Amino acid sequence: MNKEQAKKRIEELRALVEYHAKKYYDEDKPEISDFEYDMLMVELRNLEKENPEFQSEDSLTQKVGGHVKEGFTKVTHEVPLQSLQDVFSISEVKDFVDKIEQKAEENGIKNVKYVVETKIDGLSAALEYKKGKFTRGATRGNGLVGEDVTENLKTVKTIPMEIKDKIDITVRGEVFIAKDEFEKMNQEREENEEELFANARNAAAGSLRQLDSKITAKRPLDIYIFNVQKIEGKQFNSHYEELEYLNSLGFNVNPVRIYCNNMEEIEKAIQKIGDDRENLSFGIDGAVVKVDDLKFREILGTTVKTPRWAVAYKYPPEKKETVLKDIICQVGRTGVITPMAILEPVKVAGSTISKTTLHNEDFIKEKELKIGDTVVIQKAGDVIPEIVEVKKEKRTGNEKEFEMPKICPVCGAQAVREEGEAAIRCTGIECPAKLYRNLVHFVSREAMNIDGLGENIIAQLLEKKLIQNIADIYALKFEDIASLKKNGKKFAQNLIDSINNSKENDLYRLITALGIRHVGSKASKILARKYKNIDNLSNASCEELSDINDIGEVMANSIREFFISEQTLDLINRLKESGVNVNSLEEDFEDNRFEGKTFVLTGTLENYTRKEAEDLIEKFGGKTSSSVSKKTDYLLAGEEAGSKLTKAQTLGITIISEQEFTNMIS
Repeated sequence: MNKEQAKKRIEELRALVEYHAKKYYDEDKPEISDFEYDMLMVELRNLEKENPEFQSEDSLTQKVGGHVKEGFTKVTHEVPLQSLQDVFSISEVKDFVDKIEQKAEENGIKNVKYVVETKIDGLSAALEYKKGKFTRGATRGNGLVGEDVTENLKTVKTIPMEIKDKIDITVRGEVFIAKDEFEKMNQEREENEEELFANARNAAAGSLRQLDSKITAKRPLDIYIFNVQKIEGKQFNSHYEELEYLNSLGFNVNPVRIYCNNMEEIEKAIQKIGDDRENLSFGIDGAVVKVDDLKFREILGTTVKTPRWAVAYKYPPEKKETVLKDIICQVGRTGVITPMAILEPVKVAGSTISKTTLHNEDFIKEKELKIGDTVVIQKAGDVIPEIVEVKKEKRTGNEKEFEMPKICPVCGAQAVREEGEAAIRCTGIECPAKLYRNLVHFVSREAMNIDGLGENIIAQLLEKKLIQNIADIYALKFEDIASLKKNGKKFAQNLIDSINNSKENDLYRLITALGIRHVGSKASKILARKYKNIDNLSNASCEELSDINDIGEVMANSIREFFISEQTLDLINRLKESGVNVNSLEEDFEDNRFEGKTFVLTGTLENYTRKEAEDLIEKFGGKTSSSVSKKTDYLLAGEEAGSKLTKAQTLGITIISEQEFTNMIS
């Protein structure tokens, strides 16, 4: 490679690593694996070393990746939170140790000791304590300036709010999510049709860097402390001594720390951590080798980005070949049909893999997968097994093409893929796979509003087979409900009353409760006003539906597909037989004075609840929105109006008071 080619490649690599670092550190949404990113960095570092004239302080080889997220207060670290130099072979670790030993000999230091620790796969943070009390916490950021995440860190149960010694100390740790907790989170997100976290590290980082600490509190964050950044009134001779002291203070200290006397012991420690990594409750992406003597560390010093007294050995991702024996489809609680690979069992990274998700139809096509293929498996982030490659050269001609089903494998209802979506869904409202979620939605406050019929009670009713479809709610007997709770007679009577009251609900609530895809409560009101009863709506054509303001083609198709299903018609007939109202109770009202107008409400109103005001606006043909934009016509501002008022003033939106609103509807 000549100088011109080297310069061009260096520029390409810098742009690539900057892009992927932004995705990883700032957005917590990586697009490539850690290993692929590391290899880009290695290539860049080697090219810069071979061509020093092209080196730059702006290169990520010379600085820590990551920026302060907008909305957080900046924190300047008194002691920089540096990153570590990565190495990828034992020979590179030996080179590091040889340099340390040579430097020790030059300074008359004998018997250098080392500590080998797990490199926890999480987000680095500094915790500050004043007189033993936790006062501030910050992310690493770019190493010099991080984000103030104190309130978020207070939600992490393993961070002590007060330590045993009343001292001033700053410690550094790694915030992470345990493997089993990560799997639970992704399972819940899949059931809720939310985007899955790529790996546990990004889940932890995204959770800690939430602007709302209430969201952070719901995430299962943990932390291991691994360093003293700064301490007043105490001195230590060794890193190992520091860790023992941190443990005595009540900190959750990195549990894997192996004391080593030489390179032979270091290699054994790295091997042991590698062998044990599958059994660890937390994810790791390497082993860190550190000089133990703190005074010797000062002699060794640091570069701008990394200390010279430590390196991080990165374990390569383990890959294995196996055979794709079959592809089966599973139906989730939301009706998404997910293809699952059935594999010839193979051991990868310490565990036996016999199946893995294939995500969706596009993934299968992208990988050109066929049943019978020889495939390469690896564990993404050492947690989730995935197919990364097909060995096409090993095909025999007996492999079979796979097609996603056109009907649900559980209930036989039509399976559809909507335009712009990767998922294929079951459309059956009575599909057993979707039943629990459909029931929870049907009885919810914005739908049929059956007070007392919560998730726990629904789960018990399903378990005892007291209900097997939505209509069975209206066939529940007093004694069945009373049996769910000790002394449950009062509870049973209240729930029976609530169920009976729900029969009198307006049509729009029933439409909402049916859970038609893309149809929320606002669209349900529009449909109820337009069609007056459920039968008229059932018979409406796509063309007719899509002509209605705020319905549109996508929603119209979804409504039509829903009502041509035999399961839907069967359910509606049974609801009618149970006495559930299927007609609009709203009087005919032709006054559309707010037609084409969009309102946003903010602050506290004296004479209306928020819902009452919204209902009035919609009654007069208007729309309501939760956010202010250029499309907003009126901002209805009550007492203690906040940022929406400021934004409306900036955009020149018409602002009306509660009295002006009352005059408008009089």
